[in-house]
Amino acid sequence: MQTEKTYDYIIAGAGCAGYSLLYHLLKDPELSVKKILVIDANFEKGNDRTWCFWEEGVGPFESIVCNKWTSIEVLKGDMCKQMPTAPFEYKMIQGIDFYQFVTAFAKTFANVDWQSALVQSIQPVGLDLVKIEWEGGAAFGVHVFSSIVTNHTERVVPALWQHFKGIVVEFEQPVFEENIARLMDFNVPQMEETAFMYLLPMSNKKALVEYTLFSPSIIMESAYDSVLNSYMDQHYKGLKFKIVHTEMGAIPMTTKQVASSMKAIVPIGTIGDAVKASTGYAFQFIQAQSSMLVKQLKEQQVVDAAVHNTRHRFYDAVLLYILENKKMAGDEIFARIFKKNKAATIFRFLSNSSTLMEDIQIMRSLPTSIFLPAAIKVMFRR
Repeated sequence: MQTEKTYDYIIAGAGCAGYSLLYHLLKDPELSVKKILVIDANFEKGNDRTWCFWEEGVGPFESIVCNKWTSIEVLKGDMCKQMPTAPFEYKMIQGIDFYQFVTAFAKTFANVDWQSALVQSIQPVGLDLVKIEWEGGAAFGVHVFSSIVTNHTERVVPALWQHFKGIVVEFEQPVFEENIARLMDFNVPQMEETAFMYLLPMSNKKALVEYTLFSPSIIMESAYDSVLNSYMDQHYKGLKFKIVHTEMGAIPMTTKQVASSMKAIVPIGTIGDAVKASTGYAFQFIQAQSSMLVKQLKEQQVVDAAVHNTRHRFYDAVLLYILENKKMAGDEIFARIFKKNKAATIFRFLSNSSTLMEDIQIMRSLPTSIFLPAAIKVMFRR
């Protein structure tokens, strides 16, 4: 009969959030000796994700950054706003490189166990333990960190989704400016929502081209394909290229926090509020969440991964209210922000690290007649 082991930490779900927390735990000398179990239905992951983020200087994952850009551009109608990103760089990490990097690092620790299985249940055992079960086995944990929806996770239905399909295209001849990341090209069908093309050159012949929408519902794959095909035909007509990779995804855009019915079960990642509600950016917020959890564990604080109310959460809620209720078109909002501000100021604002003066500068980009009533509405519904 198999003995059910007890772990200090159990990480349920080996995606970006699970692997990030594992990495941060193992980088800490005090916590790296704890007994850790990582459980996921499938550890044989392909290149299922691409994460992009802005960063100042060299970060902990610099060795697996596959591309970086020092300029960005935003397009809408006749406007083509190009701007340098200094002191930041806009960086890209491919999912498969991240998974392999963290796995290789974690495999050097004998105190980390791996279980390839689908989680069936997570249940409290007394006051101090949690039991996690899978087909054919179970384990106990003092703390369980979960990026998967479980029977103890409250489901939150977002008013808006950020959803997308991206293709990596490769041409026979140079066609791209390698140092410029096209963050938003709004010259695509808006579908009565907010829609843009996202184009990141990986070389002068190769790029990720991604059609992204902010909308209440997710469209059929054929609708993404139609817009992507039209965009490629419009901008690169007659040029031969091949599609070497595709990816699709959907990210909830909400400031509502997912709650767990047990303090010992801590939601992380997307269900743990580690996504910027107004933009969908997650990678650096997940790293910040992981660092915060490590700090709480070391200091024996109450472990809580939720991002509590801040002025930046309030700004997110106001922007989502404007988009959801169509008080102002999303393409006009973002075009105004990028047209009137420096990239570094915008990056700090979107990273929740801007000063109050920078916040005011960003907000002045939008009409007071739109922003102020929305802010009052959100303030009184909180």
